[in-house]
Amino acid sequence: MSFTTNLLTLAELFPTVILAFWIALALCIGSFLNVVIYRLPIMLQNQWRTECQSFLEIEPELAQKSPERFNLMVPRSRCSSCKSLIPAWCNIPLISWLILRGKCRTCKAAISIRYPLVELGCAILAFACYIHFGFSSQLIWASLFCWLMLSLALIDFDTMYLPDQITLPLLWLGLLLNLDQQFVALTDAVLGAAVGYMSLWCLFWVFKLLTGKEGMGYGDFKLFAVIGAWFGWQALPLTILLASAVGAIVGISLLLRKSISGQQAIPFGPYLAIAALINLFWGGLIVDWYLSVSGLV
Repeated sequence: MSFTTNLLTLAELFPTVILAFWIALALCIGSFLNVVIYRLPIMLQNQWRTECQSFLEIEPELAQKSPERFNLMVPRSRCSSCKSLIPAWCNIPLISWLILRGKCRTCKAAISIRYPLVELGCAILAFACYIHFGFSSQLIWASLFCWLMLSLALIDFDTMYLPDQITLPLLWLGLLLNLDQQFVALTDAVLGAAVGYMSLWCLFWVFKLLTGKEGMGYGDFKLFAVIGAWFGWQALPLTILLASAVGAIVGISLLLRKSISGQQAIPFGPYLAIAALINLFWGGLIVDWYLSVSGLV
């Protein structure tokens, strides 16, 4: 009997306990994603700086001093205001922020509410996947997809960058999962990855040739390919329509509030991620509703 079968059997015997464990695990993953969202862009910037200095053969005495070791594990988390180390009990997902009332235990500086919201968001997404898929292997993979979509959306929102370190493994994972038709047939997944990438790539070049400007980044192509690899080419039309609609609503709202200028670039990745999640949970209902009101069925 496989591990997955044993796990599903255990879930059937103790559903409440397993669901509670799953939600608790999602909160912990949300805490780790907070680290990824903050540190991964800095790690990439440090890497690019080092590579540029090496490529340009900058003399050691002229090069910027190499940063101290910095990755997802080192150094330990510190308060951004007083630089005091954050003990383990202050890193308990969601609970620590509530106990400390959103303030550093040492200097009482405010801790961003985004940290507990990311943790809570991961738990809500995990619960939504449970409602949608039940106790199954799809629950695990769909939850992973949702968590990584959340991290990519926030990284792109902060930095206008979608790291290959997340998008490319997620692309290949989607194709590998669909070898066993976890979500769609492999043929649909391969076509989805290819069509997802090439459609936005072509749109990018048409826009650039007509205007001389770049309308989106290559990371957006890869993220759209990820969505196609996981859920097939059939998911792409609805996803791009939803992403465009959400992006237009947000962009117009920001312009009306004068939060951005008409020439200011805004990231497209968060809207693709939001659209992908809407499509995951309600895509079938939306398509059925459209077909019914349009009289096509």
